[in-house]
Amino acid sequence: MTHEFDGAKYATASAHQKEWGAGLIAELALEGHERVLDLGCGDGALTARISDLLPSGEIVGVDASRGMIAAAQVNARPNMQLLVMDIDDLQLSNGFDVIFSNAALHWLKDHRRLYRALKPLLREHGRLRFNFAGDGNCANFISVVREAMALDRFVGSFADFEWPWYMPSVEEYSELVGDSALRHPRVWEENADRFFPDVDAMVGWLDQPSLVPFLAQIPDGLAESFREFVVGRMIDITRQPDGTCFETFRRINVSALG
Repeated sequence: MTHEFDGAKYATASAHQKEWGAGLIAELALEGHERVLDLGCGDGALTARISDLLPSGEIVGVDASRGMIAAAQVNARPNMQLLVMDIDDLQLSNGFDVIFSNAALHWLKDHRRLYRALKPLLREHGRLRFNFAGDGNCANFISVVREAMALDRFVGSFADFEWPWYMPSVEEYSELVGDSALRHPRVWEENADRFFPDVDAMVGWLDQPSLVPFLAQIPDGLAESFREFVVGRMIDITRQPDGTCFETFRRINVSALG
């Protein structure tokens, strides 16, 4: 299921995603001539950062959200192509040296299908490097939002709700990637737990992207009430004596060769 996001709001509420992405980009050690694919490019900030490292190369950024791609256009570069495209239905020419994804693939349910689609896109000796949410991620938020969904005034709205994320354990995902046709796959966990600097920063992250799939399920007259409940409970649970707000962030890291 594709969700629509406000790319401009996401850009101001995604500092931790960009921190993780900056680390992944540094690991790529790009030489400057590569052709790179950015899966789930979001607001395009990391796509632009990679494009600046490719003076004789290019990058293609894809995202299913038109709002994200609209925000990404602000960061556009001559060697940067941005496409509204569902990762489940990639329509791209082959020949990528690097396929990169940061903080996006937990929105995708069928990763076996993903790897079948990606294998032909990678050049011989091409590289793949991913980071996305794993088991134990956002434990506070998931507990609170499930509590809200079960309340009498909201439960009917979620009768046919599809849980929006796939957050596997490292053991499960190691087996999945090991079954793919990629060479030398490696999967490892990362504890990236975070203290948001204040309540406003935490709420900004709740609004974009965390609450989006849930609010879309609720009639307009109840959506703000649902949001207020979740925000209030999250403040109660996560706020520390110094005013920061704690949430668990557990990451699955993946590297492999084509």
